[in-house]
Amino acid sequence: PTMGDMADSGKRVLLAAPRGYCAGVDRAVVTVEKALDLYGSPVYVRKEIVHNKHVVTTLEKRGAIFVDETHEVPEGATVIFSAHGVAPVVHEEARALSLRTIDATRPLVTKVHREAVRFADEDYDILLIGHEGHEEVIGTAGEAPEHIQLVDGPDDVDNVTVRDPDKVVWLSQTTLSVDETMETVRRLRERFPSLQDPPSDDICYATQNRQLAVKQMAADCDLMLVIGSRNSSNSVRLVEVALEHGTPAGHLVDYADEIDESWLDGVSTVGVTSGASVPEILVREVLEYLEARGYGDVSPVVAAQESIMFSLPAEIRRDLKAAGKADTMRHDASFADSTSGLH
Repeated sequence: PTMGDMADSGKRVLLAAPRGYCAGVDRAVVTVEKALDLYGSPVYVRKEIVHNKHVVTTLEKRGAIFVDETHEVPEGATVIFSAHGVAPVVHEEARALSLRTIDATRPLVTKVHREAVRFADEDYDILLIGHEGHEEVIGTAGEAPEHIQLVDGPDDVDNVTVRDPDKVVWLSQTTLSVDETMETVRRLRERFPSLQDPPSDDICYATQNRQLAVKQMAADCDLMLVIGSRNSSNSVRLVEVALEHGTPAGHLVDYADEIDESWLDGVSTVGVTSGASVPEILVREVLEYLEARGYGDVSPVVAAQESIMFSLPAEIRRDLKAAGKADTMRHDASFADSTSGLH
């Protein structure tokens, strides 16, 4: 009998590890917190710092002001660029307004930007695999707009035109699913056999690991609850991965109170995970909701160990040092105890 059969007698939760915050998100959120400490409020943030409702609301209460465009920031103020990165023109707009800028772009996104510039300099056509309108895609495409075209999934491949089929390379949004990206690449390669791969794997380690955990759990779950926001690509993808790998039903919720009790009808095993921009407190609330309804037996499913550390942006490190505060390294709080399951 599978684990699923044995569990019929009892209700249980499978809790994905790793889940939640990745190092790049943690770094971006801490950047805003430290900027508020150092410079006082208001600190302006261009776009949502990370794609999570709770994080944005919490930072707004502390004095962060979120704007859509650089020109909404008053001259001479401090502006933080979100974790998703910005096009070069945004840096120019900030200079024109004499803004103090702090760049919280996730390091992996910066790396993709550099690759885009390099391939554009070599006059390649660059096929950027990603979702239309996503901030990260807008930022990367802005590095070399005349060389880059967006490919929004496998079905978009037929629309691609290139100048020279021997000088084509693909890059990708860092928060896509590995499977979907590789399917798009496979179809692109059918059309352009000499398509070049990027120098290294640019799908974010955290995106991969969170999907891996869901794949391992999916067949054993009757319901998958993914905690995350609608505009978070990697969170939306986790629901799809669960359904593709055998979970009959899956839902994305920002908060425990969005769970519809009828989803639990006839369900013995609930899978729980969270996207890479989701604080652990929201996971706890979902687990408490489930426990109150008889799902108190929680088992972690450990798919990978994560221990990545990033230093904070240079501007913040410099000013913290000047202020005599030495806490310039962050490592992702959810790593150390993702196995213990409790904070």
